[in-house]
Amino acid sequence: MRESSRSVRFAFQPLYSLHTGGVVALEALARPGRGSVAELLDRARREQRLPEVDVALAAEAARAEADHETLLPLHLNLTATTAAAPGAVFDPLLDALASVGRRPREVVLEIGPPFAPVWPEQLLAGMHRLAELGFRLALDGLGRADLPFSLLAAAPADLLKLDRTVLGGLPADPASVAVVESLLHFAARSGTRLVATGIETEAQLTAVRKLGVRIAQGNLFAPAADGVSWTHLLTPATPEPGELPGPGPLTAPRVRDFLRPASTLPADATCDDVRTALAAVDGPSGIVGVDEHHRPQWSVDRTRFLVSVTGPYGHALHAKRPAARLADPPHVISADAGALELLELVTDADWSRTGDDVVVVDERGRCVGVVLVTEVVRGVAEAKVEEAAALNPLTRLPGSETVARDIDRRIACREPFVTAWLDVDSFKAVNDNAGFAAGDDLIRALGRTLTDLSSRLKRTTVSHVGGDDFLIACDVDEIGTIATALLDTPWSADGMPVTVSLATLVCATATISSYREASRRLAPLKKRAKAVPGSSWVLGRPDTEHVEILRGRRLFPEQRAPLGHSA
Repeated sequence: MRESSRSVRFAFQPLYSLHTGGVVALEALARPGRGSVAELLDRARREQRLPEVDVALAAEAARAEADHETLLPLHLNLTATTAAAPGAVFDPLLDALASVGRRPREVVLEIGPPFAPVWPEQLLAGMHRLAELGFRLALDGLGRADLPFSLLAAAPADLLKLDRTVLGGLPADPASVAVVESLLHFAARSGTRLVATGIETEAQLTAVRKLGVRIAQGNLFAPAADGVSWTHLLTPATPEPGELPGPGPLTAPRVRDFLRPASTLPADATCDDVRTALAAVDGPSGIVGVDEHHRPQWSVDRTRFLVSVTGPYGHALHAKRPAARLADPPHVISADAGALELLELVTDADWSRTGDDVVVVDERGRCVGVVLVTEVVRGVAEAKVEEAAALNPLTRLPGSETVARDIDRRIACREPFVTAWLDVDSFKAVNDNAGFAAGDDLIRALGRTLTDLSSRLKRTTVSHVGGDDFLIACDVDEIGTIATALLDTPWSADGMPVTVSLATLVCATATISSYREASRRLAPLKKRAKAVPGSSWVLGRPDTEHVEILRGRRLFPEQRAPLGHSA
């Protein structure tokens, strides 16, 4: 590396889990002696040495971090041009990692702008080569950079880093909220994780936690610094009362949300090797023995191991012997598994080992980290408490916030959808004549039907607003199935026949701006539905005053019309 890049020093900034409050990785940030890193790279670009200088900086960052021996995953920055370069360009980085005892799987390469100078096909090919080498990949600068959506969808990325310029509008700017919600939805569907960068204020932190972001970085937690010891910092792991995020598919805990870096040794390591490694690491974690492909072969529990080797004659008996003799077969689970699956794995296994680390592996069986069962138990318990607090005690359905969040997400994603309002006709008369217990039984039966519909129709969300009112959000092609199930059922309360009214609003792309507007437009449709005798179904659209009566006694055969056609 030439003198211009040798004079660069490196600062390190942590990435935090907003679920556990712990540091989960470090990002190395280049600090040239003169000017900025952007100027340094721009000069290298003009000299046609960009990949060479870019990789040299990454290699120097790996060496600089090794002096601190954090064992945390290391994030290194590369430009898209470098990521698309031939594989031989990365030899200096691989050599540097080998010299400091780092494996590529312990490194996340953050690929950043500009993307436009590189053909997407070349960049994708380069990213796949890097993934084959074992590196984990992140796309950096979302919201500021020139990243095409087609590349975002196809890239083999593990992480997506949302630029600070987007988060600058939180929490007051609805457009910024919609962008974050959309990317969270994409991340959930694609199996990636979204990282919020540039968190500067408590208000921003509260906003991203409410939205469901689980990894964050910014000066609010810790600025970039030459040292890498932040054990004195306390990052809030759970929101304050009143700030709890609502239940929903995007906030369901998964194994990767609790991921910690693994302390690994070669599978043929000795007990002395393990003892030395444990002495160098604070905390409860044990050691994972891995083969040449980084696949877990055994797991050592810290407490049980130290009891064995520090007892009478323990050192003499075990020191030079293979560590595998004091190890156990590892508990292994996929990074994409749900937290409840992990708890089932542990409880189905040896109960004496429920305190062990569980080794998390990727699709090829390679170790990507560990999770602590105690943290998962706490996280699942918190999620269940949050969910239970929002459930209606009669139907066990969530409140209106769940449908509100789903509708706002669909609007942000420009998805056509249907929102519906269901209630019981003359419900007060039902209670007055059949009694409150019969009325409760009727509401429970409606709740069970809606729960069954939402489990069968994966794009349907249901809520119990209260009393006899229910809200629904679904795809356009699902509402017919929902209406049939609700209106063809002969509802009754203690033998007393009961009818229901269903008001639906079909929202095409960009015809509705918010959940609040959708609920306002549903209100008159509900009145129209209740004015129709018998179980009824009326349908409206935001861009017209015309209302279709699709079910009800006033509907003559010639008036019946399929969804999407005027009656």
